[in-house]
Amino acid sequence: MKPFPLPVTGPGSQPQGDDDLNVLAIPREVATFAMPAIPDSADAEALRSAHAILQRFHALFAAWSPGNGSDAPRVDLAGLPPPTLKVVDEVLGEGEVAIQVGGGAQYRIQESVFAGVWRVCALDGDGRLAADWLEASPVPGVALHAARAAMQPQLACAEYPAGTMNSPALVAEIGQQIARRQCGDPTHVINLTLFPLSPEDHGVLERALPVGPVAMISRGFGNCRVTSTLARDVWRVQYFNSMNTLILNTIEVVDVPEVALAATEDLVDSCARLAELIEWMGEAP
Repeated sequence: MKPFPLPVTGPGSQPQGDDDLNVLAIPREVATFAMPAIPDSADAEALRSAHAILQRFHALFAAWSPGNGSDAPRVDLAGLPPPTLKVVDEVLGEGEVAIQVGGGAQYRIQESVFAGVWRVCALDGDGRLAADWLEASPVPGVALHAARAAMQPQLACAEYPAGTMNSPALVAEIGQQIARRQCGDPTHVINLTLFPLSPEDHGVLERALPVGPVAMISRGFGNCRVTSTLARDVWRVQYFNSMNTLILNTIEVVDVPEVALAATEDLVDSCARLAELIEWMGEAP
């Protein structure tokens, strides 16, 4: 997975090429849910093993209540025989959200077709797979922990060179929000698309909000890119249309941007759909 370079930008300042973020193809329309298919080549033992793993995961999932503070349900996939892992991959499919975590610990995370059910792969220093698991959560815990661990309690110092226009007021507003914010407070959104920003303004914001270790992309009619910063509870959220043109560029002061979270009702629905999949797998010849 390529890095997600997400500098502070404004309308007209994005490159027009396609090498900005070619991690996932951009769909032209939103797909509706369809039950994944079991691989035709799956042998009976691999199918039984995958079925048992998903049953165990679902039992943990069904007993868990989102938002009650308990640990998110997860089941280890490391060391599974390749045929079994292939069945698990095929039946879970690939959903709309991908996450990359950099820094000291590196992870590649992909949502399944079941919203809020994540495949989390930890990588060692050489980029080899070090751990692999399924997790049900609004957002994977390792991503949230990495973002928060890197965040500082205040903005990086910013200087205002000649040519700055709106960045001093924006930096002051963000700093005030950080200082007064309590966990769980409503989201404070700053829509950069509404402000005329000079190149010098962009430079100020880049220096005040260095890019953090967590980057997410959510696909839909276009795509949404979410990046943590090194300032506490400050995130960059950028929306692109199906032509990969930036249409909305925001800074959000929030625990985690809502667009990056699987909603509670989505998790409940995914638990029910996963039960249907498991029943269907059990009936397969």
